[in-house]
Amino acid sequence: MALPPARQFALPLPLDASTDRADFLEDASNAAAVAWLDRVGEWPSGRLALFGPQGVGKTHLGRAFAAVRRWRVIEGPLLRDLPAPAPGGTVLDDADAVPDPTALLHLVNLCAERHEGLLLLAREAPSRWPVALADLSSRLRATTAVAIATPGDGLLAALLAKLFADRQLRVAPDIQAWLLARLPREAAALAEAVARLDRAAMQARAPVTRPLARAALAGWEGFGDDASEAALDLPSPPAAALL
Repeated sequence: MALPPARQFALPLPLDASTDRADFLEDASNAAAVAWLDRVGEWPSGRLALFGPQGVGKTHLGRAFAAVRRWRVIEGPLLRDLPAPAPGGTVLDDADAVPDPTALLHLVNLCAERHEGLLLLAREAPSRWPVALADLSSRLRATTAVAIATPGDGLLAALLAKLFADRQLRVAPDIQAWLLARLPREAAALAEAVARLDRAAMQARAPVTRPLARAALAGWEGFGDDASEAALDLPSPPAAALL
């Protein structure tokens, strides 16, 4: 099988972004995963597992890969019966949450028999899954597993800037840096924060400033504002000024 061009995939930015490669970024956190996705023909036994904590982009990367390759995507918790043949391959998201290990074993065996690729996405490496079936356990241990780490500062900064640009929000670099220091290091959290700020800016008919951001994100569990640092900020403008 001919290998696809290098550097074909990378971490998707917005949660609802298209799978256009222009919408993806790559850094050290996902470079190994991207490299393996570029070498499908080299996957031992035709299987690969990408694993990492929630929010590092496994699902987005897997779905982007599936869209480009025209593979189907199956949600792990929904895998119960044997799926129909899938020309090309299958991406199994939340693979460590399959309710019936027998169904997962059958999927692994069927993909091998049909020479279909299988990409597993999970929080832990397959070798660490608590599996009682000996046959399934041996196949999972033999699956090449690649970790995706927490995105680096550069990728997170680019992600936040891209999310603002997609909504045509002009936010000063110092405000973006201030936000990055207070938001979770997850794509989902950044997307939710930008959506909240967009709504607040539209309602206030004002640009995104620290006071507006603090008011829009106050009480949201994803916002880790520091009250002592907040006291050092300039006084907030009167409410009327933001309307």
